[in-house]
Amino acid sequence: MKHLLFAIAIAAAMPGSAGAEGVELGLAGLLSSGNKEELSPLTLSAGAPLSDAPWVLKSGRYYEFEIEADGSQELGLTGPEFFRAIWIDEIVIEGLEVRPLGLDSVEFDEAGTMEIGFIAIKPGKYFLAVPGTKGDTQRLDITIE
Repeated sequence: MKHLLFAIAIAAAMPGSAGAEGVELGLAGLLSSGNKEELSPLTLSAGAPLSDAPWVLKSGRYYEFEIEADGSQELGLTGPEFFRAIWIDEIVIEGLEVRPLGLDSVEFDEAGTMEIGFIAIKPGKYFLAVPGTKGDTQRLDITIE
């Protein structure tokens, strides 16, 4: 199964190949601008909902989203299963770019913004949640098709 997914990813990344939704990919392959989509930002604020709606993503598509923390409380997001189902291209924090091999969670000790760019890889149902909370508004359900 891993070999099949790898072969599909390589074929999709070949110059001139069609990516998600039949988009013609350039030399950058899956990172081509025609394969990118901006997701709604996530909000980290005491008592505020994390997101307006669940995300439905397509495998092989590049996504970017921002996490905005207002500093009202020390808050984070956890979602190791989701982070293992994607390939993280970069995380940008105050103009500094980080290219991690993996991620389990992020945390904000004060107000700030973080942007994460990634390619959805493994289909399934996942979530991001504020650790230690139980409410539905503190959880984002994610489906990768």
